Amino acid sequence: MRRATDAQDHNGTVPTKKQSQVTAAPTRRRELLDTAAEVFAEQGYNATTVRKIADHAGMLAGSLYYHFDSKESMLEEILRTFLDELWDGYDTVLAAELGPRETLRALVTESFREIDRHRAAVAIYQKESRHLAAQQRFAFLTESQRKFEKTWLSTLERGVAAEVFRADLDVRLTYRFVRDTVWVAASWYRPGGQHSPEEIARQYLSMVLDGIAIRPQPLT
Repeated sequence: MRRATDAQDHNGTVPTKKQSQVTAAPTRRRELLDTAAEVFAEQGYNATTVRKIADHAGMLAGSLYYHFDSKESMLEEILRTFLDELWDGYDTVLAAELGPRETLRALVTESFREIDRHRAAVAIYQKESRHLAAQQRFAFLTESQRKFEKTWLSTLERGVAAEVFRADLDVRLTYRFVRDTVWVAASWYRPGGQHSPEEIARQYLSMVLDGIAIRPQPLT
């Protein structure tokens, strides 16, 4: 009986393209997604072709299709992975039922950790999510944004109600300020730099909270 070659499975049949994608080494797949994320972040999604991604990965464009069927599927996996991990962290924070100040602190810290883990994906999300969300394939971006806004607004509103944050605080304006100033860090942050994500979060929070926390009244 003829022995099955490396290109055949244990039944002696040649794996299909879909089967090959499923059995591809997870490490290599992750490397390719990381490369694609960097190219998308630097050059923009529309300007990026499969060939450009393949060139940066040091492979032929046709070989990239062994792992992914399109650049759209690559981008979807990049963004879903980032958002899934972000919400795992946020949900853990919310489940702890901390006070509003502690919740805000934990959410900001978790955000900077995600920038550390997925800097390129955050940059893509910042630049591309508005027009991507109009496509059915990326409708999950809109749902995530709504959930994100609700989480941050409710935390700020709890802080005002508990008299931890100022009563005159415009929570929606504050939310936009916090959101934009946290996530814009993806444009300059580089993993392995002088400051850890936790240290950056601590410095950031010291500036923000001094501006929105109620100051103790002087003794008379």
